[in-house]
Amino acid sequence: MRTIILLVISNVFMTIAWYGHLKYKHYSLWKVILVSWIIAFAEYCFQVPANRLGHGVFSVYQLKTIQEVITLIIFSLFSVFFLKEEFRWNYLAGFICIMAAVFFIFKKW
Repeated sequence: MRTIILLVISNVFMTIAWYGHLKYKHYSLWKVILVSWIIAFAEYCFQVPANRLGHGVFSVYQLKTIQEVITLIIFSLFSVFFLKEEFRWNYLAGFICIMAAVFFIFKKW
């Protein structure tokens, strides 16, 4: 569970670092790059321990899959509530396809 919590926190930071500046286009590019790097450093402070703690409990493929699912959820919430982007049906359909991939990765064959 600690791995999941750390991955959620790291993904919040990374989503802000990668996409938060889109709401602040009036700032010069070098400034948003610098701020994004600072925020990304905070992301790594959670991502690296998450992977360290999770490896052994999960395979690296499972860790990456968990991270991607968390990223999609956080990114969707961020896009709708912070960037005011519309969430469309085809985005949901694509996410459902990705969830099928989760099934195949976590299934004990």
